[in-house]
Amino acid sequence: MSDNSYFNAYGGLPPQTQTLSGKAVFKTAYAVIPKGVMSDIVTSLLPHWSGARAWIIARPMTGFAETFSQYIMEVAPGGGSDRPDNDPRAQSAIFVVEGTPCIIHEGQRHLLRPGSFAFLPAGSAWSLKNEGQGPARFHWIRKAFQPVEGVEPPPAMFTHEDQHPISMMPETNGAWGTTRFIDPDDIRYDFHVTIVTFQPGGIIPFMETHVMEHGLYVLEGKAVYRLNDDWVEVEAGDFMWLRAFCPQACYAGGPGRFRYLLYKDVNRHARLW
Repeated sequence: MSDNSYFNAYGGLPPQTQTLSGKAVFKTAYAVIPKGVMSDIVTSLLPHWSGARAWIIARPMTGFAETFSQYIMEVAPGGGSDRPDNDPRAQSAIFVVEGTPCIIHEGQRHLLRPGSFAFLPAGSAWSLKNEGQGPARFHWIRKAFQPVEGVEPPPAMFTHEDQHPISMMPETNGAWGTTRFIDPDDIRYDFHVTIVTFQPGGIIPFMETHVMEHGLYVLEGKAVYRLNDDWVEVEAGDFMWLRAFCPQACYAGGPGRFRYLLYKDVNRHARLW
């Protein structure tokens, strides 16, 4: 069994004595949505879902990040949906942080648990129900699939973090590694979702500047992240949203390890408008 920790404490409402200072910020190159602003009053209901609510923490925006949406879903016992997504172009990745939701995909049952990852291809038939006694909470990442002539569409995937050893970055002495659910050489997939892990003292030793957009949700620990020309302290429950070419780096100061769920778009030509 996994000993991994996944942040899952959402909701509530700050008291009237709460000060208004905080680290929430939206800039041209990045946004930071800290856990303290994910209150009950900013949730959304979704069509054809029952007993469920969503924190929509990323959505395509012209001039910003444009390729994906990301939700934090909370589904009560017995809740779920037989028609979870009304967009036939949408492919989905789901990562569970609490509870035991069940996905039925093309007639096959898949019972998930914290640390489970599911990829659901565009146009496939699926449903989700929380059959557990407590709430089910999971991240739901959606992206419009970009088909390529001569490349077959990607298959569905149901797996767990425990089944994927961390791949350590070279010459880091085990301080920085990535858990890859999707084979990075598989050109059929046009996005990846990974878990990045830093041990205390681990760093990204240069300012990454690249075409991939990112959603980074902190699952565990804390660190200081460099976003464009700012240093921002982040911790478990915070979300960072980066547009293409935003310079980025990281220093994990400890005391424990620092882990985040990472989205990036890959394996396709740059779209020409």
